[in-house]
This record gives sequence, C-alpha cells and structure tokens, in this order.
Amino acid sequence: MTTTTGRRAILITGCSSGIGLDAARTLAARGWRVFATCRKQEDCDRLSAEGLESFRLDYEDEGSATAAAAEALARNGGRLDALFNNGAYAIPGFIEDLPTDALRAIFEANFFGWHALTRAVLPAMRTQGHGRIVQCSSVLGFSAVRWRGAYVATKFALEGYSDALRLELRGLPIHVSLIEPGPIATRFNPNALAQFERWIDPDASARRGELAQIAARYRRGEAAPNRFELPPAAVTRKLIHAVESPRPKARYYVTTPTYVVAALKRLAPRAALDWLMARN
Repeated sequence: MTTTTGRRAILITGCSSGIGLDAARTLAARGWRVFATCRKQEDCDRLSAEGLESFRLDYEDEGSATAAAAEALARNGGRLDALFNNGAYAIPGFIEDLPTDALRAIFEANFFGWHALTRAVLPAMRTQGHGRIVQCSSVLGFSAVRWRGAYVATKFALEGYSDALRLELRGLPIHVSLIEPGPIATRFNPNALAQFERWIDPDASARRGELAQIAARYRRGEAAPNRFELPPAAVTRKLIHAVESPRPKARYYVTTPTYVVAALKRLAPRAALDWLMARN
C-alpha cells in the first residue's frame, strides 16, 4: 500500500490540537505524507511552520471538505492511502433544552461533514485498489449518558454509518475502522463549554440547578482531569494499527472506561447499566 513516490499518504482532520495534532506529527515521523487539516487558517499556518503540509478543512462547510480532499489528491498524484476523520464537539445540556438548530449544527460538524469527505476520497481509493477509512468515534458511540444527548446522537449515527459502509465495501481492499476513546486529554471540555454558552439557556430550563452544575463541571474540567484520562498518543497507537496492519480491526477501544462499558453492555442487565450510566 504505497504511492508512486513510495510514501503512504493520509488526510487527517482536526489537527489544530489534541488527537489530530498528535496523529499528524507521529505519522509524519513514521514516514507518512500527512495532510494535516484544520478549521482555522491560523492553525494551518502554525502547522506549516513546523513542517507539516496543512490547509483548511471545515466540516460544517461541505464545499470546504470536498475542496480539501481534492487538494490532497492533487498534491499526491490522485492517490490517498488513508483518511482519518477526527475532530468533533459536544453541546452539554439536557435534550429537552436543545434547540433544533443546535442539533443541526452539531450534525453538520460531527457527521455530515465526515460523510462529504468520505465520499470525496472513496473514488480515488477504488481506482488505486486500496484504502483505509478510520473514524474517531467514542465510548458514547455505543453507550449513552445523561446531558450529552447531542454528542451521543452524532456518535451513534457515525457508528451505524461506519458499520454499513464497512459491509458495503466488503470484498474490496478498502477497510473501515472505528476508534472508540473514552476520556482523552484534549481541549474537548473548553470547546464544549463554549457550545453550552452558545445554545443553552439555563434560565428557561426546568432543570436550571442541574445545568449550573454541568457548566461548573466543564469550567473546572482542565483543573480536574478524569482519573482514567489518557494522552492523545493512546489514540494514535490504535490509528497506526488501523492504517498499517494488513488486518485492521473494525473497532479499537481506548481507555479503561471504554473496555468496561463494552463488557457491561454484553453482560449486565439493561436496568443495571442504566443505573450506572445515569450516575455520570
């Protein structure tokens, strides 16, 4: 699985920080040609200054996603070995308090943009006869918790979408994998707080006291990390297997909570699992 230049090439989204940035740096160090995309031009400029190939890709703009795919393919002679769809945000809050426009916005960023980019690279992968599509999902892609309903909905959708895509590509040398992290040390909490303040009106909620607690929890997120939290490198290790192994897995668990919740879903009664997840 090599390009005409002998270097494998990957397009990675959400590279301004966290998982995407670590993945871009690590794969570049392993000899991959990395197209490290970001939503903001200033972040692209920063990555370019450190030697990465970076250009804009904004999931909320389908034209941006398809243009970025075209740019990566043009730079690499029409070939792309792998795509790592990464970069999503949450809107903390109870489902009853979520404006419909908030759900539309988060699905654009966390799901529809990923679909547009996947569609844009698949023809090249078919033509070249191989490819890897890796989706950064979450433990919340297969188990729901309270007041993360918007994020949970996008990740459940991504899981079903990826499973269907994997089945549709069965028999072709194009593999689809899901990475399902639990808590990872990124800017996820500050970004979630910004979305909460944008979309949620605590004064209009029947649960304003609980919403105040949610906001406080996110505000202290960086000062009090989850004890199970791992660095972004834990995700990158699974990504490396997904794009380099001759037999990539359909799913990769990352962090203790993901393994525990997956086991409980197989073994625990529904009522017991609901009791546990409602405590988070």
